[in-house]
Amino acid sequence: MPKRQLLLGIWLLATGLVSFTALILGVLLDAQLAHDAQSRTLLWITVALSPAVLLLTGIWLERKLFTPLRHLQIQCARLAANPDARDDFRPEGWLSHLNTDFSRLREGWRNDRAQLETAREAGARDAARIRHELEAVLEVLEVPLLLCDRHQRVLMLNPAAKAFFSDHPALGLGRHLQQLLPLPNLTDTLKKLPTDGSPRQLLLHHDERWLRCDLRRVRANQGEALLTLSDTTEIHASHQRWRQPLAKLLPQLRGHTASLTTTAEALSGSPENIELRNRLEQAMHEESQTMGELIDQLSRVLESLQLDQTCLSDTWSGDLTAALSDLCEQQQIQITPIGIPAWFRADSPTLLVMLETLLPTLGQACQQQVFEIEFCLGNKRVYLDLIWAGKPVSQQQLDRWRELQLSEQPLAPRISDVLSQHNSDWWCLPDHDREHARLRIPLPATDRYAEPDRTTEPRPEFHDFSIAELPPPDSELGNCLLSQLEMVVFDTETTGLKLREGDRVISIGACRILNGRLLANEQFDQLVNPQRDIPAASTAIHGLQDVDVQGAPPIAVVLPRFHSYVGQAILVAHNAAFDLLAIDQPARESGLSFDMPVLDTLLLSRAIDPDLDTHGLDALSERFQISFPAGTRHTALGDARVTAELLLNLLPRLEARGITTLQQALDFQASAETVQVG
Repeated sequence: MPKRQLLLGIWLLATGLVSFTALILGVLLDAQLAHDAQSRTLLWITVALSPAVLLLTGIWLERKLFTPLRHLQIQCARLAANPDARDDFRPEGWLSHLNTDFSRLREGWRNDRAQLETAREAGARDAARIRHELEAVLEVLEVPLLLCDRHQRVLMLNPAAKAFFSDHPALGLGRHLQQLLPLPNLTDTLKKLPTDGSPRQLLLHHDERWLRCDLRRVRANQGEALLTLSDTTEIHASHQRWRQPLAKLLPQLRGHTASLTTTAEALSGSPENIELRNRLEQAMHEESQTMGELIDQLSRVLESLQLDQTCLSDTWSGDLTAALSDLCEQQQIQITPIGIPAWFRADSPTLLVMLETLLPTLGQACQQQVFEIEFCLGNKRVYLDLIWAGKPVSQQQLDRWRELQLSEQPLAPRISDVLSQHNSDWWCLPDHDREHARLRIPLPATDRYAEPDRTTEPRPEFHDFSIAELPPPDSELGNCLLSQLEMVVFDTETTGLKLREGDRVISIGACRILNGRLLANEQFDQLVNPQRDIPAASTAIHGLQDVDVQGAPPIAVVLPRFHSYVGQAILVAHNAAFDLLAIDQPARESGLSFDMPVLDTLLLSRAIDPDLDTHGLDALSERFQISFPAGTRHTALGDARVTAELLLNLLPRLEARGITTLQQALDFQASAETVQVG
């Protein structure tokens, strides 16, 4: 449609021309009708009506046609630019009859767009779900995966690949595969990969490792190639360990077999010479003995091959104990994990079968159906301890149990084979309380999650004997033996040390001791949003930053949960005055009260050894050889667990001083040197 200004100009021009023409004609005719007044009046009325009619016709067309056409044009442009806009122009004028059809067309268009948008969103959700599922699968795959394009640039790598090449500077998306694995045979094989997706295998030697590489072309637009890698160095070394003895044994066996065959053939001739016959029989006997020894060596080689240490892998003690508990339920044997969980190396399936075979025999010998299992950190070893109430088993009995087979199948491994596979042994020893015994099995330790080499300043010690002002326990609880109490050992991390000046809790961790045993699966670990900034000086100690606690619940939400976790237990802490002060004010604001008795391992240690200068958690853990698992120092749960182990080490020393009940322990810790909290 022409622009409004152009139409307006044409209309004004036509009106002007008509007016001018009518005026000229009027002047000419007026001269001829000079004596007829009536005719002259009609003439000038006609001259005036011509442009007026044209002017009114233009106005009428503007309102009835041109303006509705412009509005329709605007609406069509608006629908094209923004179909979801709702401030519409309704068709008007001579176009008003199009209103119904136009509205139907407009709404149909919008409905179609809405359906397309819904379908797009559904497709996007499905694509995102599939992507997340694939990412989750890739994340848990232990096989390193690399996907590269036809130019051998890395398009995808999973976490296992990142761990596989963790120290390589060329690892990353978009990096050339040649920078990661500069091997000409790999490059040539990638160029010649078949397009039908059939795999190719390579054995690569790189950085003193033997790598098995499976390659295949992915049927995609960019000609991607998928690489899966596995480190076969240990497998090659294992093969050498049994191939060399076999290479030595087999020729000897063949030689002695041939000699024995020759002797048997000579003996079958029944020589009349008695002396020769005796010599042949003696030779046959010696060859038989030699072959028996060689066959015995061969069987040991086969057994070592069956239980090779390449099957050992990093194992989390919590997973092993959970699987063992499920297996022992069918035999009505109860397994309770205690202590701090740890990582170790083991052939987990074989070790599980060994423990499943051993426990019924051990239970029958000790007349026990209830056992505890604990993993203790040692010097490059992790000790698996099976604990029961009673006396230790004799070493002679343990030696007999070594010959127990794990199944009734031929050539089934024995317990001694499993111990040899783990380069281990076993022995029995009495527990520290002399009422329990434990069977100890050393297992290889792992360097996984090695503790970082960093030192932080220990938190200053706060001593406050306001603990003695807490309500005393009732007589029944006070007379309970310490070994029979339910205790919750807890620790807090805060934004700083000035709790009375606004510093707040950012983490609470706790674990439970029941009847003198630390329950490994009973724990409380919760970050807390302090609703204020965490100073850098505090972050340097516990490692927590503002972003770590940003999404955590506030203390008003966490404390009721912690109060429910404590229940009827007594509280235990190291430097308990500080931790109690940290939760006391928020507890009062929430209408809670932690008025149960509190034992302080710091005060107990100071009362037991008043002549020692240092009673911090680091010094005491080193004194009692309690190890912090990697990365757990200055974490609430990590410190709480070590405090629990410390308390269990202090209980025998308290008992040696005649302190056996809760009330005696509270009185004893009150005798420690007083230090005023600032």
